[in-house]
Formats: sequence, C-alpha cells, structure tokens
Amino acid sequence: MFKLDPIKNMNKEERLKYMNLLLKSQLSSEKDDLANLSNATGIIMACVDRLNWAGFYILREDELVLGPFQGLPACNRIEIGKGVCGTAVKTRMVQLVPDVHKFPGHIACDSASNSELVIPIIKDNSVYGVLDLDSPEKERFTELEKEYFIKFVDILNEYIDWKNI
Repeated sequence: MFKLDPIKNMNKEERLKYMNLLLKSQLSSEKDDLANLSNATGIIMACVDRLNWAGFYILREDELVLGPFQGLPACNRIEIGKGVCGTAVKTRMVQLVPDVHKFPGHIACDSASNSELVIPIIKDNSVYGVLDLDSPEKERFTELEKEYFIKFVDILNEYIDWKNI
C-alpha cells in the first residue's frame, strides 16, 4: 500500500526523493514489468504536481510506441528524430523543453501541453524508449526534476527487463 499523506507537507526535493523511494518499493515487490511501468506513472502523478501527462513510449524497431501512461489519450506512434520524444531517442539525451511551441517539429498530442521533460531509457548501451512528462505550464520543469527523473529511470533499469516489454 502506498502512503501518500506525507507528501502534503514536503517540499519539491523531498517529494522527488519520496517518489523514487516509492518506485523502488513497488519494483522490488512486483515482478511483472507491465504492472510496474503502469504503477510508475501513477507514482509520478501522485508525487509531482502541475502535470497533465506522464508515461512511456517504448522503442519498437524504428519507432516509439505508446506504453503505460496517465493523462489524456496520446499519439500511438512517434518516429525516431521527430518531436521531443523522438529527438531524445535519436540524440540519447534528456530533453528539458521550457516551451514546446518553440521546439522544432514538436508533436502536439495534447494541445494543453506547454512544456516537456523527456528522459531516454538507455540500458547496456541500448535505447528502449523514453519517459515523457508534460505540463500545461511553460517553463514547468527544473534541473532538480531532471536530476531526479534520471534517477527514476536508473531505478527502472535495475528492475525492468525492457526486452520483454
């Protein structure tokens, strides 16, 4: 059972630390990767405010395919190199985008999204997809959140067998 009451009195960094502790607890007690990715999105939405979408795109051959998420329906497929998610895969770099409308080739799956943070999922030098976070606020994401979401993906990599997703 997740205990979310403590979050109410936490500052941003404490919430992010707690989010990663919840994730590790979830992953260590469940072996099903799909269930774990689904709960990972719920953990994000419970711990991080001012988001309208959190989820995964999984690399399938030469495109990203929608995985577990929370938010409004999203694009089913994204080409490598296209949009923020496709760029994260192509460059293998985190994309912290303060204003998605200024990002060349941005794909508007949800017109309410104004900023985005995308963490590529790289394990054993192979790219398996991305963790994608969207917010209706411009300049919503910080370097602190970037740091903690990189750790979030590192924790996922300890437990998830991406080849089976």
